[in-house]
Amino acid sequence: MKNILDEIKSKAKALQKTIVLCEGEDKRVVKAAADATKEGIAKIVLLGDEVEIKKANPDVDLTGVEIVNPLTSEKLPAYNAKLCELRASKGMTSEQAAKLLTDGTYFGAMMLKMGDVDGLVSGACHSTANTLRPGLQIIKTAKGVSSVSSFNLMICPPQGNQYCPDGLVVFADCGLNPTYSSEGLADCAIATANSAKAIAGIEPKVAMLSFSTFGSAKHDNVTAVAEAVKIAKEKAPDLKLDGEMQFDAAIVPSVAALKAPNSEVAGHANVFIFPDLQAGNIGYKIAERLGGFMAVGPICQGFAKPINDLSRGCKSEDIVAAVAITALQTQLG
Repeated sequence: MKNILDEIKSKAKALQKTIVLCEGEDKRVVKAAADATKEGIAKIVLLGDEVEIKKANPDVDLTGVEIVNPLTSEKLPAYNAKLCELRASKGMTSEQAAKLLTDGTYFGAMMLKMGDVDGLVSGACHSTANTLRPGLQIIKTAKGVSSVSSFNLMICPPQGNQYCPDGLVVFADCGLNPTYSSEGLADCAIATANSAKAIAGIEPKVAMLSFSTFGSAKHDNVTAVAEAVKIAKEKAPDLKLDGEMQFDAAIVPSVAALKAPNSEVAGHANVFIFPDLQAGNIGYKIAERLGGFMAVGPICQGFAKPINDLSRGCKSEDIVAAVAITALQTQLG
């Protein structure tokens, strides 16, 4: 497990990107800021009152961490003006913008929008909505992407797994969108394949999962996945992607030989796109709890610039991993 995470951190170190951590009031975030800086994973901007942060964390060495107070920053006028411009169609006033910018995640999103940082991590002590709303309003989705999505890196247990030669697989979407249109599911598949290659370092073989394998069952849900496959192949013709298929056909060569003999993905898939959030969330937790896999994520994708939401139950080392992954996501644009 450590080797893959160490590889991700090593690749992040080489980039030396600047990542903003928006929750200086959280001790886990403060420690992660210090640890990520000490390890050289990224340059860290920590938001909050420097005096209060250091007073609350006397044993944490914040040497090298840039601490910015959203309430007193010299960038506030420029951020306010830009936010009013971005939200002009919603009637945003300077007073409304000023109030929003007292929120660390809104302030961090404006730093990202203005190019003062390369990526953003938040959510240790705030809801997913609090992290994603500024992202959707300010950063918006990447060109050609219909919706943001999420993925999990599923790292094999120490004893290995015969169906996991790369040491990990990638699951999506396990944490963000309850339902998808066929186009949205296709976009999720393409984004996840790109993430798998850039972050996990694997050559993606994408299985679009269903309870049917190439028409073995008939249902509107099956048709929606089959249509997503068609759209994804049109948008990314060079991507190794196939479906719809059942999980066993996707990962077991002997089953694939029976159910999908003409597929170059079936039996060898390493990226799995679940048809909806229920299936994805259940699937990754089964792999984690019964299969012994380590789940890293959910990791957001589809924004024009990298934004990641933390679990409120996260540990400081989870935040450091999120910083490294966010740094690597700067290479996906």
